[in-house]
Amino acid sequence: MKTSFRLESAIKKLYTAYHSNQLFPECCKQCAVGNILDKTDGWKHLSDYHGTLQLNYIGRVHQNLGRKFNGYSPLELLQIEAVFLTACGYQLPLNHKNNKPKNPKDNDVLFDGLCAVISYLCKLDDLNNVMEYTKLFEVEHNKPKHELQV
Repeated sequence: MKTSFRLESAIKKLYTAYHSNQLFPECCKQCAVGNILDKTDGWKHLSDYHGTLQLNYIGRVHQNLGRKFNGYSPLELLQIEAVFLTACGYQLPLNHKNNKPKNPKDNDVLFDGLCAVISYLCKLDDLNNVMEYTKLFEVEHNKPKHELQV
């Protein structure tokens, strides 16, 4: 499957972050978007609250100017982060009053967030979910219905 540069780059960064224990939802540099943006936190100035889908003035200016950050618009970045936090079990926006997972560093929690983000990134690029594997196990007449493509 042919993927875009931004998708390929984002998946590599998220994969590396997950396997090197550098993926943490509550840190703007180690969350999904922080990792996609090379472990920087400048993106947090695009909104007033971590996990919100509302761009603030600065975010709207960048959005209206058509700015992209590693290939993603400000609104796309906020959506990616919201998908990640929600899949990890957070109630949005992120703050001390809202619900959050008991152990946000748990590998299962982070894996759920990672899968949701990758699925969403594929959707943004109008591609099939690269994490979808269930079709590989479909059979028809005792033979695999689909071939594994490498």
